Amino acid sequence: MMYGYGDYWSLTWMMFAIVAFAAYLFALFAVVADLFRDHTLGGVAKALWVTALVFLPLIALLAYLILRGPGMQARTNKEAEQMWRATDDFLRRMPVAGTPTEEITRAKALRDDGTITDAEFETLKARALSTPPHSSATETWAQHPPEPQG
Repeated sequence: MMYGYGDYWSLTWMMFAIVAFAAYLFALFAVVADLFRDHTLGGVAKALWVTALVFLPLIALLAYLILRGPGMQARTNKEAEQMWRATDDFLRRMPVAGTPTEEITRAKALRDDGTITDAEFETLKARALSTPPHSSATETWAQHPPEPQG
């Protein structure tokens, strides 16, 4: 069955409408998330913004982005920086595997104490010699810091 030009333009319009609706939903969720992330805005103001987003969605969304857009970016950057620092602090507290020499020395001390057998010592020694030395993730991050945004 052949489709006419009307069907082509209907399909094109429908695809455009779907993409526009997806972009609208993305912006709407970003605005709602920013509303509740902002601790300087009072509860009544938040309720008014949410009410406006429900009853006048497109106008309220555009007004929010125009009036509070720069603050929205600053709050997003601040949250990203806090998450970066928390991850970095967590990784700094993680134990880091030592060099193969340190691993073998620890295994030898365990064998001398009688904690492990000679076979277990040989296994640990082979494992230490077969793996390359690891660098700390925080050292890697320090060498390649994130790009500043702004």
